[in-house]
Amino acid sequence: MRDAVREVLAGEDAWVVGGAVRDELLGRPLVDLDVAIAEPEQAARRFARASGGAPFPLSERHGAWRVALDGGRTVDFTPLRRPLEEDLASRDFTINAIAVPLEGGEPVDPFRGREDLAARTLRAVSESIFADDPLRLLRAVRLEDELGFQLDPATEELLRAHAGRVGEPSGERIVGELERLSSDGFRRLDEVGLLRPLGGLLERLNDRVDSSRYRLVSVFGDRLRRLPVSNELRRYASALLRAERPPDDSPRSLHRFRRRTEPWAADALAFLDALDLVAALERSRAADPAAPLLRGDELGISPGPEIGRLLELVAEERAAGTISTREEALELVRRNVKAP
Repeated sequence: MRDAVREVLAGEDAWVVGGAVRDELLGRPLVDLDVAIAEPEQAARRFARASGGAPFPLSERHGAWRVALDGGRTVDFTPLRRPLEEDLASRDFTINAIAVPLEGGEPVDPFRGREDLAARTLRAVSESIFADDPLRLLRAVRLEDELGFQLDPATEELLRAHAGRVGEPSGERIVGELERLSSDGFRRLDEVGLLRPLGGLLERLNDRVDSSRYRLVSVFGDRLRRLPVSNELRRYASALLRAERPPDDSPRSLHRFRRRTEPWAADALAFLDALDLVAALERSRAADPAAPLLRGDELGISPGPEIGRLLELVAEERAAGTISTREEALELVRRNVKAP
């Protein structure tokens, strides 16, 4: 990706900055590239034409542009301030305030970020970083979590002093940071005073399922609805939050539980601390028939909610083992159909 950008911008005064330099020095895979250049929009459009990516403005306020590539990779083009040291002074942490010429050459590192990389320390570039962009409060904890670094004492004190501003960024930006946190990351958020202002609590946080959405539901519960999350995540949260532990491991009980929670029944059991029922859930799933005993148009009644009720009744009794044939299903329907 870096070679492709270098080829398009050959001869330009451009610098690789931020997380891309940091990750390269740490030996981490390069997923995102951040290039500082005098004309970001022009550079983004040129690179997009050459790469087949999609260019769009990332920040009208700051003049940054992004090109989205396949595989979730991105290249950001940001305005280059002069002198370069002034550009780097506007960054958040010293480990992100290192620049390398796009054409190759020695790093420019005015804040000794490479020393902090070696010490695995997260240090603020200036005392204004959190006031300049409160999202950096969450980013600080996320970088600690992802990189295994630790805030230096002065930066942690600064973060705690600004904790009340954690809810100021847009909901989309907040969710973007929260989605990347591990369970330990959420515990660290709570420790430094950033979790409660966002409406999060640790009481239900657990490590039974290793997924971002599971952690979000565990930490925020119903309060997750206040955040701009996807409809899929809303449905997932609703399934887990309304789930009730099956009274036993019978096929009937598991069928009813699955009707309310699939395709997330296993996560719902974990959320309820009912992992003792996982084996019964797997047996229930394995016993699912390839086809239903009846279709709605075979019931002989007018379209409406009654068809759904009867088909579900047939499905439950089949799961419970009380019926197994089409004829038995039709007889069950005949006995239970409600008169119009």
